[in-house]
Amino acid sequence: MGKLTTHVLDTANGCPAAGLRIELFRLDDGQTVLLRQVETNDDGRVDGPLLEGDDFAAATYRLAFEAGDYFAGKGVSVPEPRFVDRVVLDFGIADPRQHYHVPLLVSPWSWSTYRGS
Repeated sequence: MGKLTTHVLDTANGCPAAGLRIELFRLDDGQTVLLRQVETNDDGRVDGPLLEGDDFAAATYRLAFEAGDYFAGKGVSVPEPRFVDRVVLDFGIADPRQHYHVPLLVSPWSWSTYRGS
C-alpha cells in the first residue's frame, strides 16, 4: 500500500523544522483542492502519512510549506518581502502503490527537495 510522507529540515539552524505549517492540495483540471493542513512535530515530520490507501491516487499534488512564517517565529531577521516565504512544490504521483517521500531542506535564503525513501 502506497503513501505520501514529508519532513522539513531547517538548514540554517541545523535542526528539524518543528511547528512549520504545511498544506496539501490535489490539482484537478485547473482546480486546486485542499486535502489537508498539518504542522510538523518536534522531529520536523508530520504525525503519520499525508495520504495513504484509497485517498492516495495517481494525480498531481501540491505541497505548500509556510517557511517564512516558521523563520519569523524563530526570530530570524530578514528583509521584507522575504526572499524565501511560502515554498510551493507541485509534483506527480504516477504509481500510488509506492511510497513517495517529499522532504524539504530550507533556510531563509534557499530551499531544495528530492524524492526520498
